[in-house]
Amino acid sequence: MEIYNIALDGPSGSGKSTVAKALSQKLGILYLDTGAMYRATAVKALRLGVDPLDERAVAAFLPKLDLDIRYKEGAQHTYLDGEDVSKAIREPQVSMAASNISSLKCVRLKMVEMQREIASKMSCVLDGRDIGSFVLP
Repeated sequence: MEIYNIALDGPSGSGKSTVAKALSQKLGILYLDTGAMYRATAVKALRLGVDPLDERAVAAFLPKLDLDIRYKEGAQHTYLDGEDVSKAIREPQVSMAASNISSLKCVRLKMVEMQREIASKMSCVLDGRDIGSFVLP
């Protein structure tokens, strides 16, 4: 079976996620919520008491980051250290931390690596930071 990926770029609040979810359902392929990956990384930082803007401290835990994306009944679930954090990553304090942590080069490189790995194994629709320009050019 051929693997193909669809990348959606656009400004914040432009409806990328809505379009990506609808498109993935119509095509019968997975939707990869890349933002959830940044949010889970922020949860890890908060749980460790690490400032999400402290690149050195964040870089220290990234190599051991146990982040997994699984799909149940057509929905993405985000796991951190074996725990389903799909609800926790939507908490208000996580939103701010995710915004900060996503600005770190070390985090962006790690997320790109993970996103490319997922996209190499299965067809999916991706939206988010640098998807069309850097992750899957």
